[in-house]
Amino acid sequence: MSNQPVFVLGEGLSALEPAGFETEAEFQELLARHPRVLDFGTLADGQPLRLVLVAREMGVAANTVSGPTYWLDHLFVDADGVPTLVEVKRAVDTRIRREVVGQMLDYAANGARYWPAALLQRSFEKTCQADGRSLDEVYGELLGDRAPEDFWATVEERLSAGQMRLLFVADHIPLELRAIVEFLNRQMRQTDVYAVELTQYKGGGGLRVLVPRIHGEVATAAKTPSGQRRTQKTTRTEMHAAIDSRCAPEVRRVARLLLDHAEAHGRLVGGTAKYPSMNVYYRTAGGELPVGTLSLYDGPAKEQFSFSFGPVVRRFGFDAAAAFADALPTVGGLGKKLAEQRASGFNGWPSVPVAALAAEPDTAETILAAIEQLVSRRAPSS
Repeated sequence: MSNQPVFVLGEGLSALEPAGFETEAEFQELLARHPRVLDFGTLADGQPLRLVLVAREMGVAANTVSGPTYWLDHLFVDADGVPTLVEVKRAVDTRIRREVVGQMLDYAANGARYWPAALLQRSFEKTCQADGRSLDEVYGELLGDRAPEDFWATVEERLSAGQMRLLFVADHIPLELRAIVEFLNRQMRQTDVYAVELTQYKGGGGLRVLVPRIHGEVATAAKTPSGQRRTQKTTRTEMHAAIDSRCAPEVRRVARLLLDHAEAHGRLVGGTAKYPSMNVYYRTAGGELPVGTLSLYDGPAKEQFSFSFGPVVRRFGFDAAAAFADALPTVGGLGKKLAEQRASGFNGWPSVPVAALAAEPDTAETILAAIEQLVSRRAPSS
């Protein structure tokens, strides 16, 4: 049955015959140019899914020291900030049966750890520029009035929480892969897994028809759609309550100091991850600047403050980011992380346990002084 033609009825009857993709590169380019063929499902507000391409061949690191170890075929994101990881294989590639599953899980696990918001934003903007698309127009369509930094912080939080979609795309989905997808979907509560069979038909005059068929929706139906999990931001009241109930007294003092200082010199934006978090924004001569995030994780070293260096580089330049790093304390392993950031161009989110800040006198105050010095700068003229 799969080799049967489909018919187009116009002035006459035209037959379109099944036709495979000649190369994997052709298949990948089609998805990059036309992500609508993957737009099944809805957003949290009930609107149709609107996938946009973050990057093709998205690098995936396996640690904080070396460069990318793996390369994901496509990374998309929707307007709710839910990332969609896509691996493409033709049916003639035997890896479509099992090996691709291990690849995808590697990408998801390491992407969740080593794709900071700054890297995601930079990758997306480079893709838009390479395609000749105006960033103002793209962000206007995708975000409306929301700030890009807020959006990419949400994407990073969703990745960290495992709130993502994994899509295996092929011109034929074997039964083995279908069974694995349905099993993963039943077991994984935060992550949705699908196999998309994209059949191509060709006819005279260059006419092409693409017919997607989705596998995995039955198993997903029993779960809350990934785009609808935790769209509420942590409120200031919730963050206060979490700090009071979960933090030791000395940690509580530092956490409140960080938030109060940011609120006095800018504003706080609640995170959307499953754990309480608060992003701190500071006023500068060039507009608001996201400086970092206070997160209350579960487990050891659970209270962390992460510094957002990507926006600093974009606003003030590399030298200003380096000066900011030099002014920060080196406690709790932060010194080593800052050195790694310097070597990689300050494109990440180095973090420090709040308990480490609380253990050393005046360390938190040193951070606040460094932030004040940073935000008093003026952006270099272009």
